Amino acid sequence: MQIIWHGQACFQLIFSKKKEEKVTVVIDPFSTEIGLRLPKMEADILLVTHNHYNHSNVKAVSGSPFLIKGPGEYEIKGIFIQGIEAWHDKSQGKERGKVTIFTIEGEEMRLCHLGDFGQGELEASQIEKIGNCDILMIPIGGIYTMSAREASKVISQIEPRILLPMHYQIPRLKIKLESLDKFLKVMGVKSPESLNRLTIKKRDLPVDAMKIQILRP
Repeated sequence: MQIIWHGQACFQLIFSKKKEEKVTVVIDPFSTEIGLRLPKMEADILLVTHNHYNHSNVKAVSGSPFLIKGPGEYEIKGIFIQGIEAWHDKSQGKERGKVTIFTIEGEEMRLCHLGDFGQGELEASQIEKIGNCDILMIPIGGIYTMSAREASKVISQIEPRILLPMHYQIPRLKIKLESLDKFLKVMGVKSPESLNRLTIKKRDLPVDAMKIQILRP
């Protein structure tokens, strides 16, 4: 599997199937209004965590993807998707509405994308639905989602094997968010590895400790 981060909450997941077949999942494509530009992308599956302009630019993704925008369970081309209802804020949606947490299973690995999760912590029912998580994509930039310290608490609730921070301040982003450095300080990490993309198989997953992996947009 290959994981590519395009900035904000947008990820491109490329799963390898038998006979060189690949299945591509794109999550939360954004509008150019935020100051960033997406590359040309095709997808088999398109996930949208909520309908804000910086997460729901479905026209930016070509092909004829199967679009999922809410809770439910799906199987598309051998990839298992689960949407879990959550809140964008600490007031049960009164400020910013609902978001969808997605779990994605493929190549014997389970990923979780938290979207603009803003509750501060997960409810027991959400933790149960997320289940054992190999790779977690989590917002850390505060303002519209969780602060670095709140994110650290949610990480301890899920206990992923690999952590991919997202939704933080990067060059050219017009939305004001907190920095990656603030989160790394909270987590006690000084110099994490940085990659253009993560290529990984189940056998590569860390066993004894969680790894924070930084992806360059």
